Amino acid sequence: MVGRTAELPNVKNRKNYEAGLDQLPDWRLPCFFVGKGHRRKGIAKIALRAAIEEIRRLGGGSVEAYPYDVEAVKTSSSFLHGGTVRMFLDEGFEQVRQIGKSQWVVRKII
Repeated sequence: MVGRTAELPNVKNRKNYEAGLDQLPDWRLPCFFVGKGHRRKGIAKIALRAAIEEIRRLGGGSVEAYPYDVEAVKTSSSFLHGGTVRMFLDEGFEQVRQIGKSQWVVRKII
């Protein structure tokens, strides 16, 4: 899912998110749904790249996502709707701040 911040206003761990908020992003990538039989095949990474290209086509701006650090805390793939921190870092996002036990805000300017 990709959209302008006004279109996607909700963020999990909102209290922690708002506590460290410096500015709202232009775009949000809050979740990726990959069916159970298709996980761990790189589909979310393909979707992320497509979302980045669509944001670029629409004029770019600041983009935020809220992935999980599975290297720090073991997490079942069924709970990784926000993707993994590694997936975003590999695409040039910066790890900005932690908002949950294993959840982070990542940001990139496109």
